[in-house]
Amino acid sequence: QVQLVESGGGLVQAGGSLRLSCAASGSIFKINAMGWYRQAPGKQRELVALITSGGITNYADSVKGRFTISRDNAKNTVYLQMNSLKPEDTAVYYCNADIIRTLGYNAMAYWGKGTLVTVSS
Repeated sequence: QVQLVESGGGLVQAGGSLRLSCAASGSIFKINAMGWYRQAPGKQRELVALITSGGITNYADSVKGRFTISRDNAKNTVYLQMNSLKPEDTAVYYCNADIIRTLGYNAMAYWGKGTLVTVSS
């Protein structure tokens, strides 16, 4: 089995910073893209940031210049450094990874259970 476990969420004041981590474990042959999504109360889940296995990144317009995604391929871990946080960043943040479990098989998408980020004004 494959598991994604997020950590690093919490309560922070507006203007503050948090760093999220997500570690993938289990039967893994290769991890393609990894990303962070978020879902605020009453809203749909949205992409926050994505990083390919080669390090190419993509960000939602709302977080460009404030958030930075990175990954450590040796540790199967993706990070999200969040600076200049705003109350509208409050959401449950989910880790996502496109994982090939065995050579010759197609990649599948896996999700973490989420970590809550609350930004107070």
